[in-house]
Amino acid sequence: MTRAANSLRGETEFNLAGHVIRLRPSFENLVAVEEELGSLFALVERASEGGITISEVTGLIWHCMELDTRPSREEVGQAVLDLGLVGATKPVRAILAQVLQGQA
Repeated sequence: MTRAANSLRGETEFNLAGHVIRLRPSFENLVAVEEELGSLFALVERASEGGITISEVTGLIWHCMELDTRPSREEVGQAVLDLGLVGATKPVRAILAQVLQGQA
């Protein structure tokens, strides 16, 4: 049985190609994002200006997925395309909000 996302831990859920995926912006996950995409603050700034790329959206979501439920990077990228950038914005906003605000 899969447990629900715990907002107190900064987790959020979204539907990815018919599967509910739990995202958790843990320290380890966010370090991996920074290693790939650069500064999280710069990413937040690009996102706020509408300059975030599909590759960045995919990378951010993929790195923050729990390992036991993480599909391939290509599957996540295709799901982002299927959702469209507007649909993929909800989980991205949730992750970036945790980066800026910290956990409750």
